[in-house]
Amino acid sequence: MFDTQYLLIAISTGILTGLVLSLIYRRALNIQKNVVELERKKILAEALKDSESIKKEAALESKDIIYQAKIEAEKDLKEQRHELNHIEKRIRQKEESIERKFDQLEKRGNDLSRKEKEYNTKERLLLEKENQANQLISEQSRVLEKLSGITAEEAKEELLRRTEEDTKFEIAKLAKRIEDEAKETAVKKAREIIGLAIQRYASDYVADATVTAVTLPSDDMKGRIIGREGRNIRALEAATGVDLIVDDTPEMVTLSAFDPVRREIARLSLERLITDGRIHPTRIEEIVEKVKKEIDMNIREEGEKAVFDLGLSGIHPELIKVLGRLKYRTSYGQNVLQHSREVAYFAGIMASELRVDAKLAKRAGLLHDIGKAIDHETEGSHQEIGSNLARKYGESNKVTNAILVHHGDGDPITVEAALVASADALSAARPGVRRESIEHYLKRLEKLEQLALSFEGVDKCYAIQAGREIRLIVKPDDVNDEVTSMIARDLAQKIEAEMTYPGQIKVTVIRESRYVEYAK
Repeated sequence: MFDTQYLLIAISTGILTGLVLSLIYRRALNIQKNVVELERKKILAEALKDSESIKKEAALESKDIIYQAKIEAEKDLKEQRHELNHIEKRIRQKEESIERKFDQLEKRGNDLSRKEKEYNTKERLLLEKENQANQLISEQSRVLEKLSGITAEEAKEELLRRTEEDTKFEIAKLAKRIEDEAKETAVKKAREIIGLAIQRYASDYVADATVTAVTLPSDDMKGRIIGREGRNIRALEAATGVDLIVDDTPEMVTLSAFDPVRREIARLSLERLITDGRIHPTRIEEIVEKVKKEIDMNIREEGEKAVFDLGLSGIHPELIKVLGRLKYRTSYGQNVLQHSREVAYFAGIMASELRVDAKLAKRAGLLHDIGKAIDHETEGSHQEIGSNLARKYGESNKVTNAILVHHGDGDPITVEAALVASADALSAARPGVRRESIEHYLKRLEKLEQLALSFEGVDKCYAIQAGREIRLIVKPDDVNDEVTSMIARDLAQKIEAEMTYPGQIKVTVIRESRYVEYAK
């Protein structure tokens, strides 16, 4: 009983406590809601206050912006008005000017109309006078024909014939005067340029002939070179492609081949075999192979050295190799590679003086005789062979043209091509640089004298200075001074067209009158 009472008291106390706590929680929630509501109203009031302030500031700023824009607009409008007034003023001035010009044109048109009428009147009078003059001329012509006994056509032909004779001598005088004036300046300038080129390139000339003879230490060496039943000489000829001639000449054998590189390989191989002393087919093949490799390397190095010394680039490697072969090629006793280098230097110097492409002139000058390296393998002139070879390995048309025409067999398309031809003649004409066979020399002199005697009025001719000058003596009664100058010029052109020669040939025509009387 007692426990039940305590339980009921506890339950009642718990329920009462829960009710009290519930009331306290609700009161707290109401208080919190009131606080939040007050904060919300306070924030709202402050936001309204700030918005009003922002509105006022924005209104003030907008008024200021509108005011500034108004000032700028008024300023622009004022400037536009000023510019329009200026343009309007210029338009009025142009209108006034156009009106004045129109008045002048109208006045000029009236003057032209008046002058045209006067001109028509004068033209009509001139036509009338011309008709009268033609009639008088016809009458006079008939009278003259009757008095002279010849017709007008015959008289015209006679006049033309006499005029032609008189004009021929006048033209010759004029041509001689123009030629003399041109020579005074052109020859002087050309000599300066050529002299400068020679002065700047003062190298020694080399007159190496192709070596075809090998000296032996003794005649006993000939037997060792021939070998048993000729096996050594056959092995050497087969390995080098050169004919080995062993004759009665003491202590000497001769090498014969068209290819200068093969001759050089055979010469070096034979000299090494003689020095070594071991001469048999196996040793011959070893020495020849070794020499071939050395020669190939030397050929490439010589070509590269020539290109490098001239400051050139972009030349095909095969073309450089062919260029190096010119070291073993000679022409009239002149080393062709050295000659090509000289031509390149001369052409480059002259091109620099004339302010044209010096690089192109050097390139064409170095390659101008490249056809001589393989002319024994290919048909045609060395100019055609060299031009085709250069074109094959990517050289330009300017370079190939310079190679093709450097002996005057065509027309140069560039100034540099003409300079290469001049440089080639200059290099070949240096004293002592070339020599030719006596047979070829005599034929050239004979041809030179035949060309000179083919001109009418030539009495005698003499080729002097080893064929570098031809002197003609003309008949003074048949040839005058003007025709003498024409003969000299025509002969020079004919020599250039029909002959091939190193350097240049001077043509001198002499007209001499002698009067002899005896006092008795």
